[in-house]
Amino acid sequence: MEDNKSVRLQINELRKLSETCGSNTIFEPQTSPETRGSSAESVSWAPGVRAPEKKLTLFALRLSIFEKSATGLGTLGFIWATVVLLGGFAITLDKTDFWFITIILLIEGTRIFSRSHELEWQHQATWSIADAGISSFRALRSSSHILIKAVKAMGRPLSLIRKQSHNTREVTQVDQSQVGRWKHSRASTRTWITSDVPLLPYGQWIFLSRNISKVLYWLQLLSATACVVLSCMKLIKHNYGDVQKGDTYKRNRQSALNIFYALALAEALLFLMEKAYWEWKVIHCKLLEQVNKECEFGPSGMVSIRRFFYDAYSRCVNGSIFDGLKMDMVTFAMDLLASNSPDEQLIGATILRQFSISARYSDDTLQKIGVNLSVVERLVEMLNWKDPQEEEIRKSAAEILSKLAGKRQNCLRVAGIPGAMESVSSLLQTNRSSGECADEIGEKNLILDHGKYSFWTFNHLGLLILKKLACDHDNCGKIGNTRGLLPKIIDFTHAGENLLKDNNVAPSQILTVKRSLQVVQMLASTTGATGKHLRKEISEVVFTISNIRDILRHGEKHPVLQKLSMEILTNLALEEEATERIGGTGGVLKELFNIFLNQGMPEHQNHVRRAAGEALAMLSLESRANCHRILRLQVLEKLVGALEVPLLRVNAARILRHLCTYSGSDCFYELKGVIAAAPTVLKVIMSEENKLQEVMVGLATEVFKRMTSRESSIMFERAGMKEEELAKALVQILEKHKHPPAKVPRIRRFTIELAIWMMHENIKNVNIFKDLGMVKELEGVLETTSELESFNIFSGTVGLSRHTTTIHSLVETALNVLKVQNR
Repeated sequence: MEDNKSVRLQINELRKLSETCGSNTIFEPQTSPETRGSSAESVSWAPGVRAPEKKLTLFALRLSIFEKSATGLGTLGFIWATVVLLGGFAITLDKTDFWFITIILLIEGTRIFSRSHELEWQHQATWSIADAGISSFRALRSSSHILIKAVKAMGRPLSLIRKQSHNTREVTQVDQSQVGRWKHSRASTRTWITSDVPLLPYGQWIFLSRNISKVLYWLQLLSATACVVLSCMKLIKHNYGDVQKGDTYKRNRQSALNIFYALALAEALLFLMEKAYWEWKVIHCKLLEQVNKECEFGPSGMVSIRRFFYDAYSRCVNGSIFDGLKMDMVTFAMDLLASNSPDEQLIGATILRQFSISARYSDDTLQKIGVNLSVVERLVEMLNWKDPQEEEIRKSAAEILSKLAGKRQNCLRVAGIPGAMESVSSLLQTNRSSGECADEIGEKNLILDHGKYSFWTFNHLGLLILKKLACDHDNCGKIGNTRGLLPKIIDFTHAGENLLKDNNVAPSQILTVKRSLQVVQMLASTTGATGKHLRKEISEVVFTISNIRDILRHGEKHPVLQKLSMEILTNLALEEEATERIGGTGGVLKELFNIFLNQGMPEHQNHVRRAAGEALAMLSLESRANCHRILRLQVLEKLVGALEVPLLRVNAARILRHLCTYSGSDCFYELKGVIAAAPTVLKVIMSEENKLQEVMVGLATEVFKRMTSRESSIMFERAGMKEEELAKALVQILEKHKHPPAKVPRIRRFTIELAIWMMHENIKNVNIFKDLGMVKELEGVLETTSELESFNIFSGTVGLSRHTTTIHSLVETALNVLKVQNR
């Protein structure tokens, strides 16, 4: 417990630190840019969960032992009767014994024949979602009371009989909406459903294949019962006929008959014990329902459970009794997924979907699916199935892939399948007509969700899959290169005023916008040449920036959407053309400032204001046009005031520095108001460290450049400090950062720039810096300079926006000033 508390304390401290100093941003390099995919890696600490289907395979094993023992005894009895009794004593047998033996052989032959084919018919009964059932006394009782009605209806048309049987037949715990939908799909198929095949032209109900297993089941029970009765009668009475002395050919007849009747009785009893055990486990103990509950399949899952059990039982009976133990539900489902039968495909997809979303079985299931490339390809192929009759299968496949893509190693496999991105793109289909706005699309799709086809559901799943695939750098490139996919994603980012301000908006509509923004944000933040290409493609879509503007303007009720929108703008601003497009889109900069300077926002939305500040800092970097647009918004005074606010001061300082640096000389008087920030800047430099100190040192240089000597003296007085104290602080910064720091990569550059200004401004400062050891520190900087200090911003570990003046040149300039004054 103490360790856990200490871990929590450290996490809380880190959170506080990130809130005050800001988290990793685009203004500093991130040593592991691909760690964004780590969220897709789920680490499971839960112990292994025993597979619930083991109960079924063990049950099938025990049943097969009874079955094979009874069949073995029956075979032995059959051989004994035909070879020993009928072959050896047929002429001398008593008349009753002859007919008893004949009848027992006939009924036992009937039972063995029925048993050998019952499983085949039981399989047929489980092939259909709507008709699945298990041959038990419960099912037989439920169907026996309609036998008379069926006999009466033997001459009726097949359609009437089928309708009647559907109304009276019990379907145990099958979801009726799913059954109805699947009946509709069956009605339009071009092939026969095996459970509906009329084997004879008359008496269709009785001779439908789905009812044959019930008939065979009754035959077995009746034959076993008759065998027990006949055998017991003979073994009790021993009336085998008289054996006269000297009749040597009759002396072994009694023993031979006792052996036969005993074998017949033992076989029949074993079979009845098997059926009793079956009924005990299935009806009384509710084994199937119990396993279904543990598998978390829900009411409709009984279809899958029954089918799995019959397959396991068939393997145990037809092969080794241990063959069924090798089966597991996941492998069984993957086999069904590859079937050509729609029923089997749905069963397989449903099982895999439920296990994939289950917290208990997800890891093991996804691991098995992920290593089976043919199954992954099959799931990807199913995403293209747009037939409404295959909607359930397609939906299950999409949900499985959305979970599968959450594992990094599987994410690469899914994206590596040829045509995978095109298949995912097919999920983003909408029922859109030309000129129709996104709000109307959402309403129409929601209506269709409750009607014929759930476009909205597939849109959600498609965006979720793309979001997880985009965790990998290479996948981002594939998404961008897939024809027509990027515009589809951006299309879902549209959210009008009605949608954003509606208090009763459907959560699914907001979720769709959120997921689409997340995908765009991940694509825009991609590093390297791929990221550059993606940012260009995203910014060139004419709806991208206008959609984001609408969210910034009307999305005060949805801060998450606003933050994602700002992050997209920040990343797009890495490209010069995109920066100009954003600034040139009316209202974007204004809305960003409205959020950044909004003092009325609740504290829990501070991250939104911070994101707005970072976006503004990026948009003003090296963009003269955007700097002019910002100055026209008359926000300079508010930005200076924001330097006093801990939440805003970092980004406010960046924006002010960029305005001073990139606005040009024609804006000198418009920026005169920035001088008022000098006292605050000086105080922060003396009292703070790290990122805040870095941005304030950088701003100080630009602020002092706009002052006269008298104005600078006044500002030092207002700050309550002397230039000697500032010089000492600057030397201490260089002493502290003897090597280029990744967290504050520009602090040494800004420090040297400020020192150069101070020495140019006042010759006395030269001697002060000399006495403080500035020459030694500058020489140390020369020996440790690196590319890290040459850039304004970073995309991962790649530097962007190189400084026009190298830090080496700055050091040389500073040393020259010191040497010249020394002469």
